[in-house]
Amino acid sequence: MAADASAHRVVIVGGGFAGMQCGLALRRSPAQVTLLDKRNFHLFQPLLYQVATGALSPANIAAPLRGIFKRQANARTLLDDVTGFDLPAKEVETAKGGRVPFDSLVFAAGSIPHYFGKDAEWEPHAPGLKTVEDATLLRQRILSAFERAERDPDANNRRKYLTFVVVGGGPTGVEMAGAIRELAKDTLRKDFRSIDPAAARVILVENSDHVLEAFPEKSQARALKALEALGVEPMLGGRVTGITANQVTVSRRGATETIDTETVVWAAGVKATPLGKLLADATGVTVDRGGRMPVNPDCSVGGHPNVFVIGDAMSLNGPDGKPLPGVAPVAMQQGRYVADVIDRRLRGKSPLPPFRYHDKGSMATIGRSRAVAVTNGFQLSGWLAWMAWLFIHIMYLARFENRLLVLMQWFWNYVTRNRAARLITHPKPD
Repeated sequence: MAADASAHRVVIVGGGFAGMQCGLALRRSPAQVTLLDKRNFHLFQPLLYQVATGALSPANIAAPLRGIFKRQANARTLLDDVTGFDLPAKEVETAKGGRVPFDSLVFAAGSIPHYFGKDAEWEPHAPGLKTVEDATLLRQRILSAFERAERDPDANNRRKYLTFVVVGGGPTGVEMAGAIRELAKDTLRKDFRSIDPAAARVILVENSDHVLEAFPEKSQARALKALEALGVEPMLGGRVTGITANQVTVSRRGATETIDTETVVWAAGVKATPLGKLLADATGVTVDRGGRMPVNPDCSVGGHPNVFVIGDAMSLNGPDGKPLPGVAPVAMQQGRYVADVIDRRLRGKSPLPPFRYHDKGSMATIGRSRAVAVTNGFQLSGWLAWMAWLFIHIMYLARFENRLLVLMQWFWNYVTRNRAARLITHPKPD
């Protein structure tokens, strides 16, 4: 169907949770929606760690954006990389030389790993977990470590290969550490002849004295106990001071410890994509230390009521005075909220009250039948929390096909303890 040239033009930059939800929520609006993304798919990032450890394939947790919006007559998607913003002209500049005009702009470009000024030194040796490429690179490194240990007769080298360091004790770090340990202890237990995969060390380095610092103390203690029962070695109060190709240096309680390893996972923090700085400069606002843009209560930016920033790229305090977390539920609620703001303006309705995040709880899985969940004042752990985690993540997947595929794969993994997607596919594996 041809676009209505007279319709209000909404351009959304980014097809993550925030951008996708905003676009879908405008399906009945008298607006013409254009979603711009440099990838042609929406990615369910919370399950990337399962791709990195061979439990799921990338296609299980990704959905083509064109497929998501194919039945929405007032929406189109464009595969392009945004390079700048011309706010006076109301145009978005793209890498392919085109300019996309807008009447309302929604910036939802997400975040990237934050190495706290050490990007050049640490990122090559400690990939984060934000993209499909990150996950397949980590899968290659993790599985290749076992392969190298299998063929190397030197005991010291084997110990190095079979030592895995996860930096960061938040949900991503905890889930990744537990998944690597289960891969070694259960899935690979009979696959090798010269090594015992179960002897692999998984060290979780966390700067604070607790894992899952945003969770209540009771849930923190339960998560720590579950990690230790699984065989993960928590190194709490440890600050990483150096990462090289074969070592991680940790400062802890006045002492320095060096860990010999060639496989490091970075889960210690994220920052807004650098593209956000371009929009911040165009709007005249100053980004915070994490590159996030401060937004008004309606998620608009500065003195630009038609420019909105949502998801990981924005900074907005909640009712408790603390910044809203960069998690999927916040992004999804903001996406729907901004869509409603735009729609009400177009229909001449009264404006919405300021955005308010409705926190339905937090959860993290540590491994098979192990999880912690906090919801509506209740703290769950163990099998019940794990089942809740499974249900919520299944329902958050974008398409029915993905839900069915992941559910079937998880059932098979649970019954057999197998991880079928153990493929070393990254270019130039060792």
